[in-house]
Parts: sequence; structure tokens; C-alpha cells
Amino acid sequence: MSAELDPRSLSQVVVWGGLAIGLALGAVGQATRFCVRGAISDWVVFRGAGRLVAWLLAIGASAICVQALSSAGLLDAGRTIYWSERFPWVSYLVGGLLFGYGMVLAGGCPQRCLVKAGQGDLKAAVTLVLVAIVALMTLRGALAPLRSGVLDTLGATLTGPQDLGGVIGRALSLSPGVLRWTFASALAAAVAAVAWRLRSQIDTGHWLGGIVVGLLVGAALFLTGSIGFLPEHPETLEPAWLGTQSRRPEALSFSAPMGHVLDLLTMWSDKATVATFGVTLSLGVLLGAFATARLRGDFRIESFRTPRELGDHAAGAALMGFGGITALGCSVGNGVTGLAMLSCGAMLAILGISAGAWAAIARQVRQSDRLASPAAAQA
Repeated sequence: MSAELDPRSLSQVVVWGGLAIGLALGAVGQATRFCVRGAISDWVVFRGAGRLVAWLLAIGASAICVQALSSAGLLDAGRTIYWSERFPWVSYLVGGLLFGYGMVLAGGCPQRCLVKAGQGDLKAAVTLVLVAIVALMTLRGALAPLRSGVLDTLGATLTGPQDLGGVIGRALSLSPGVLRWTFASALAAAVAAVAWRLRSQIDTGHWLGGIVVGLLVGAALFLTGSIGFLPEHPETLEPAWLGTQSRRPEALSFSAPMGHVLDLLTMWSDKATVATFGVTLSLGVLLGAFATARLRGDFRIESFRTPRELGDHAAGAALMGFGGITALGCSVGNGVTGLAMLSCGAMLAILGISAGAWAAIARQVRQSDRLASPAAAQA
């Protein structure tokens, strides 16, 4: 397709394809409650395995998709942000920690908030607006110096891609391609074994949600990395990935795209500001969740009940906006796409996200225990 269409047409294919993938993701997210924050919370609080297994299934399925696309020459994974030679390990950890804490305060990550907003949750809608504002501040506003001038400087530059297969392959003089397939296959097999072992605790929706999300990661990488790829752009004579904000192959991620949505809405008349894959992906999730909620009878308007709830959501949104940009991805960008690509940076980021989420959940449990104590009841 890349050889048959001009750059403008290819960009439109990628942009509209992002909308289609977003619609599917919104529908499956609403119907199955797929949520990384929910997976961590369910496991920490009452050892619920359903959404945790769904998350693992998404990683395993997308890992196989990534290797299949790479082996077939349909994806240059080395050009993605997840395989960058720049390794700002402090940013991954600190950004992940802040994001994880924030997504618990706000009741969900940006992906889940898009789904909840589609169901009529005004709290999620406010959270998304604040995430977008802080994301832009972190990309190029008042918070950018802290990110780029402090945290990003505390890192290293590798001699090749930062994926696990590449790093170990260089260290042991082994074939990175073979190692990548080995790790991806082992990951998928381990996930399948865990899912089968816990099958009594998971339902059809968890199986469906995890596998479909994984396949959507593959579809997004095929769309942006192959269909939208031009080996030689007619104007620059350089390789080009069209229709994406980063001018790289992209998949499912939502922190930076929320900022780009705000950019587009506030600078609509600027011809240089156009809709890109991440923007239409986010819009698709919102619309897909809305349509599915209406069909299932799940659409209900909800709002803040107390000023404290508003404060928690605002603080959580700010932490996610800064943390998601700093860690180079959100709980889906790093926690599904990045892990599927075996990115070492994504592994550090999800370690930080999990630690931050655990800390926030522990704080909420302690608060609930204090409110439920006899002394609190007498007061």
C-alpha cells in the first residue's frame, strides 16, 4: 500500500486506522473492564486474579505479534521509542513511580479514564483534561526543564537497542533475533500456563479482553510501522513513518496523545497542528466505550461527591501527566506495548508504576481502616 499512495493519503490511512483501533479498544475496555490499575489493585487488595491475567495475556499476545511483524520485515522495531539507545533510567523509575501513585488517586490511568468518560463519568473527564494540561507542561512547558534538564540527564547511552534480546545478545555475543524470539515465546508460554492454572478465577471477559488488547497492539504497529511507512519520502528522500506524532512506529499509549489532543483543540486553525494516530486512537477509545455503554445499558452520569475526591483526582491527574511523559509511556504504553517489545526501559517504568500504585493502595487501605475503627466511629 505504501508504494501505491502518496504521503498525504498514507497519513490519512494511519489516522483513520487509529480511530478504528481506538473504537475496538474502547469497546473491549468497556465490556471487559480491562485496566492495568485495576489489575494491580485487585491483586494487592484481595488477590483477585482476573484482570491481572488479562493484563498478562495482553503482554504475551502482543509480544508474539511484535516478533512476527519484525521477522516478516513489517516493523523496524529499532525505530520505536521503546528500543531507543538512550536509556534515562532515572526518568523511567521516577516517572513510573509518580504515574503509578497518580493512577490510583485518580481511579484509573488515561486509557481507563477514556473508557469511564465514555460511560458518563465526569470525574474521569476532568482527570483527562488535567492529564493533558500537565502532559503539555512536561513536554515543552514549565515542567520541561525538570524533566529534560535534570531527570533525563541521569541516564546512559547504549551501543544498540535497549530491548532485552539486544542487550543480552551484545553482552554474550549471541544472535539478538534468536534471543528475542526465545524471550517472547517463553513469555507467551509462561502467561498461558499462569492463565490456565488460574482459569477457575477468570471469566470469558478476561480472556477476551487480554487477547484482543494484545492483538490491537500488533495491529497498531502494523498500521504505523508498515502501512504508513515510506522507504523514501518524495520530499526528504529519507525513510518516513507517516501519520504519527513522533514520526516513528507507534502503538497503544495515552499520556502524550492526551496532550496532543489538547494541542489540536486549542490550535485548530494552525495548519501545522493536525490529527495524528495517537489523537484519533484516544478519540476512538472514548467513542467506542460510549457506544458499548449505551448498548449494554451501562451509561450513567457520575460526578464528584466531596471536595476531597476532586482533590485526589486532580493530584492523580497531575502525577500521571508528569509521570507518563517522564517515563516515556503510561501503564499501557510501557505496561503493554513496551513490555511486549521487551524494552528494558519499560521494565523499569512498570516496576516504578507497580511500586507507586502499591504505595497509594496501601495509603487508601490505612485511611479506610482508620475511618472504620471504633474510635473514629465514636468521634
